[in-house]
Amino acid sequence: MDAAAAEHSKSEQRIGLLNGFAAYGMWGLVPLFWPLLKPSGAGEILAHRMAWSLVVVGVALLLVRRWAWAGELIRQPRKLGLVTIAAAVITVNWGVYIWAVNSGHVVEASLGYFINPLVTIAMGVLLLGERLRPVQWAAVAVGLAAVLVLAFGYGQPPWISLCLAFSFATYGLVKKKVGLSGLESLTAETAIQFLPAVGFLVWLGVRGDATFGAEGFGHAALLAATGLVTAIPLVCFGAAAIRVPLATLGMLQYLAPVFQFLLGILYFHEAMPPERWAGFGLVWLALTLLTWDAVRSARRNAVRLAVARRESGAGPAVPVAGQETEPMTPAAGREGSAV
Repeated sequence: MDAAAAEHSKSEQRIGLLNGFAAYGMWGLVPLFWPLLKPSGAGEILAHRMAWSLVVVGVALLLVRRWAWAGELIRQPRKLGLVTIAAAVITVNWGVYIWAVNSGHVVEASLGYFINPLVTIAMGVLLLGERLRPVQWAAVAVGLAAVLVLAFGYGQPPWISLCLAFSFATYGLVKKKVGLSGLESLTAETAIQFLPAVGFLVWLGVRGDATFGAEGFGHAALLAATGLVTAIPLVCFGAAAIRVPLATLGMLQYLAPVFQFLLGILYFHEAMPPERWAGFGLVWLALTLLTWDAVRSARRNAVRLAVARRESGAGPAVPVAGQETEPMTPAAGREGSAV
């Protein structure tokens, strides 16, 4: 690789990092947005998010003129069925998250995205027959212990966290099988969500319970902005995913729940009794084990690749932006917005 190419690669990775920070930062700060939409209830906010997201991504696709995939999707009933499942699952995820934030459960919502990698691993073992390394088994065991500790602290299982974690893990699993890019996948999913969302909004309007238009122009504009809140981080994530290694994205993904957790404590002033700190501490220990194991495995694989290339006479391996021997976490390369 010559000096100009190397400098271009570094520039691309810097751009990717900035986009990655922007995407996960916005997802982490989104709990500040949902309370602005009160007095709208979680159901109305969710319906507006689904409807306006389609408008935003539709305009984006018109600008880039990428529509060929839509015809191919319609001609594949199995893939279309998977997209429908993905749309249903992410609807649950979005709805629970909006309700949790506006009901004073930001910390518990952040826990859902902390434990999501552990749930993804467990689903890989149970549903896909994947094999785990000893450290990964240890991380899953520690994560299970954390849930038990938190269940003791709450007096019941942390249902919000578990619902968010399992719904998003399922969403990621389905999207992996669909194989569409982030923008195209979101377009297909929101196209499926659109009619039920609009139907619900019409029903609210007929009942006289709709707040869109009834609370002034500013409130209506904020409800319409839910489409931008959904699409803009996804665009930034897509720009990062093609420029930086998956290992880096795997590290950046923890920014979102960290920001949410800090907002829950410092801004929303939610309680953190000792048993909750203990549960979160176990979750963070599990994630540390996963990260350490992934780094060690990636380095080992990189050494093996370099040795193999030297022995074959192919020369030293050249890193390519956006590629890595192994993702940092099971969720590192997944596209889509959970929040």
